[in-house]
Amino acid sequence: MTGFALLLVIIAAFCHAAWNLLAKKACGGTAFIWIFASLSAIIYFPLAVWILLDNATVFSPVHIALIAGSAALHSVYFILLDKGYRFGDLSVIYPLARGTGPLLSVLTAVFFLQEQPSLLALGGAVFIGIGILVITGNPFQNHEKAARKSIVYALFCGAAIAGYTVVDKIAVSTYLLPPLVMDWCTNLGRVLLLTPYSLKNWDKVKEQWAAHKKEALGVAILSPMAYILVLTAMVFSPVSYIAPAREVSILIGAILGARLLSEGNVKLRLTGAATMMMGLIALALG
Repeated sequence: MTGFALLLVIIAAFCHAAWNLLAKKACGGTAFIWIFASLSAIIYFPLAVWILLDNATVFSPVHIALIAGSAALHSVYFILLDKGYRFGDLSVIYPLARGTGPLLSVLTAVFFLQEQPSLLALGGAVFIGIGILVITGNPFQNHEKAARKSIVYALFCGAAIAGYTVVDKIAVSTYLLPPLVMDWCTNLGRVLLLTPYSLKNWDKVKEQWAAHKKEALGVAILSPMAYILVLTAMVFSPVSYIAPAREVSILIGAILGARLLSEGNVKLRLTGAATMMMGLIALALG
């Protein structure tokens, strides 16, 4: 993985952790997801049109299928993440969700995309996994029903991450869809998928807008920005390197949860963060 790709991934990690903090504060359900997705579609529309015209992009049936699949997986991801945050801490749910994704992404990339990461890169992924375990401890020790439910949501959320990561990698690297256009189209697809629910529950939409408009605007800007940077890195770097490297956001998210949301255990999370940084360096060198 090149230094430029690593820089893009690190910037994306900060953006990603920041919007997750905002989403945790809101915990607004599907109505909140529809609001920030709609705002994103509006905010990034001029850029998407400019890139479409500049690249003379022509959509094929394969492009449409990839966008539809990604939109569905992203919708599932956001809904599961929101449900996880309702029952669990940011410093637990975020690492679990983000940690499951790269593991499945690497396995999928190796077995289905025929990528061959080096032993050093694979070792880096292992170190990142160890760091995740250090940060989260053993969340299954908490026998409260709500805690167990949040863990299940987080793990399924990780599976959705793995799914859309591979789909989007194919879209931007094999079928050459510009990353920003891919993300915008996926986001628009999410709006369309969630519009029937939002219209049926318009009171919830108005309630969420009144209570969390600042959080919605922040997520609307930061979420696409984070993923566009990752998709750009994927254009010229293997997904088996990018997927684990971007999980440095786990370190940032854990610290934000501990410091800003008073979720505690800062020293343990910093130890896990150091382990993850070793993994990140190994990935970059690999």
